[in-house]
Amino acid sequence: MLPAFAASPHTEPTAVASRSSEKARAAAETFGCAAVEGYDALLERPDVDAVYIPLPVALHAPWTERALRAGKHVLAEKPLTARAADTARLLDLARERGLVLAENYLFVHHSAYTAVRDLVDAGAIGDVRALSASFTIPPRSADDIRYRADLDGGALLDIGVYPLRLASLLLGSELRVRGAVLRHDTVRGVDLGGSALLGDPGTGVSAQLVFGMEHAYTAGWRLLGSEGSLTLARAYSPPAGHRPVLRIERPDGTEERILPAHDQATAAVAAFAEAVRRAGQGAGQDKGRSSGDAAAVLRQAELVDAVRQAAHLVKI
Repeated sequence: MLPAFAASPHTEPTAVASRSSEKARAAAETFGCAAVEGYDALLERPDVDAVYIPLPVALHAPWTERALRAGKHVLAEKPLTARAADTARLLDLARERGLVLAENYLFVHHSAYTAVRDLVDAGAIGDVRALSASFTIPPRSADDIRYRADLDGGALLDIGVYPLRLASLLLGSELRVRGAVLRHDTVRGVDLGGSALLGDPGTGVSAQLVFGMEHAYTAGWRLLGSEGSLTLARAYSPPAGHRPVLRIERPDGTEERILPAHDQATAAVAAFAEAVRRAGQGAGQDKGRSSGDAAAVLRQAELVDAVRQAAHLVKI
């Protein structure tokens, strides 16, 4: 994210903090900003308006809270926290202090999803009926933090959150978790993969989601309608120069529409900067959890909790 912050006309990197002074200096030299040893020292700086928190998941809640109490706007890597109760508490704190608290799902800012929404709204596939989505990756090295239970590792929080967020983005906020399976590594204490079934109780629209880190790589989805379907690959983390190919299938034929390339990291930074600007004018998260972005963040956390609660654990 630092390259995106440095390239944006809306933000200026002021300082980089690390527990290691050497690591801080290396990053700071690259981006022409100050190097700070220790996160508390960064939060004490008066020239820092906002912070980006890319730490392991288990550290998101405590450092987000410290940053908010220090008067800083926060962009935290996904998931914002490991539990919905912590997410709700931090959103309330941000509201009380008039600060922006955002969760960094880059793909929601990609222009491809604007194109998808436009097609759906125009009736290109008729009425939406179902979504199938996957995000899976091969096993990582044994020392990867994804395998660290003490850091809230595991496939659900690192990978499964993407198709969950996608489901809300494409199907709306009324989805409920109807069932789930998690493959649980009893030695390392983390889930290695799983699946979830979601449904909208009012419309019957459903989402079938698969995620994991013991699989061949997949990162795509298919949206089914009454009159056709949309399919997209490389759906979550395409390179800035990648031109997404959206496949449109209808009874009268199939079209592969090549969409414009879009730097979703730059777009995410711009959206965060705009939220901070509006907050400074008194139009930010003054409604707290009722504001659109905050409501989406909380809803996502609640879905993650619901997957855990509904899951049948397969111990391996």
